Amino acid sequence: MTLAEYISTYTRELIIDKDAIVMGQCLTAVGWVAGTIPPLKNHPNIIELPMADVAGGGFAVGAALDEARPVIYVIRYQGFLWYNAISIANYAAKSFELFGVPCPLIVRAIGMEGGIGPVAGNSHLSLLLRMPGLNIFAPMTIAEWKRSMEFHFEQSKNPTIIGEHRASYSLTIELKDYVYSDARVNLLAIGASRLNARTAHDDLKDRGIKVNLFNLYMLSPLTWPEGLLESVTELGSCIIIDSDFEKWGPSQNIAYMLSSITKCKIELLGLQTRSAGFSKATDNVSPSAQEIIQKVQQTKSY
Repeated sequence: MTLAEYISTYTRELIIDKDAIVMGQCLTAVGWVAGTIPPLKNHPNIIELPMADVAGGGFAVGAALDEARPVIYVIRYQGFLWYNAISIANYAAKSFELFGVPCPLIVRAIGMEGGIGPVAGNSHLSLLLRMPGLNIFAPMTIAEWKRSMEFHFEQSKNPTIIGEHRASYSLTIELKDYVYSDARVNLLAIGASRLNARTAHDDLKDRGIKVNLFNLYMLSPLTWPEGLLESVTELGSCIIIDSDFEKWGPSQNIAYMLSSITKCKIELLGLQTRSAGFSKATDNVSPSAQEIIQKVQQTKSY
């Protein structure tokens, strides 16, 4: 089963068993959002919203105030978070803390890169990470997506932002951590960059160079991968690789926290500080495996 098929099956069960509502634009018109929405034609719980990005978030937040039924709001491109964050950040995130009224909205914000342009493209989770009252995860595998949903339903009364990426939808495997006693460098990868980080790890290992590779998907509340802090302290450095922007993105804040805890130097590798175009020459995508390898070779702990 692919991740896309799992999300579709999980969503179907929520609709049937818990009367869940799924809201968004173009849910049925363009392939049921890459096959992640169950094809329940004309089902009353799958609600197509009008093409007015600033209004959709308000509809979803209002519906989610009814705790009796889950509400999933699908934002088909993460770039559209800029239009939808008004109600999510200024009401939903504050509802339980300030008013004692839970607003357990699930937001599926889907990242995409490569030929998608400056408005819809790239990852933009950093937009909401600074706001208290939000759970923010970036799962790439079935187990991670499932654990994100378990956290939402079992441990929180606040909205949960699931920062998905279309590059993950065809995955059928788990992306495990790699830790070696004789590793030269630590890599901490976030989002779609984890795929290229895995390729870089394998290529370096074939050359006889071992690097520790840790995967991070629980961004808020931040949950360090097992063994990361000890490994960074031991080797004295870490490279954080991200599909969001290198400057002012999640990785920069995570680097500060990681450095404060370990007292070690943390380096970053993420998106360039510029808008993406529609062509390969103007694109702005996750660091490639070769770029990661070059960064490893340049770091002092190599």
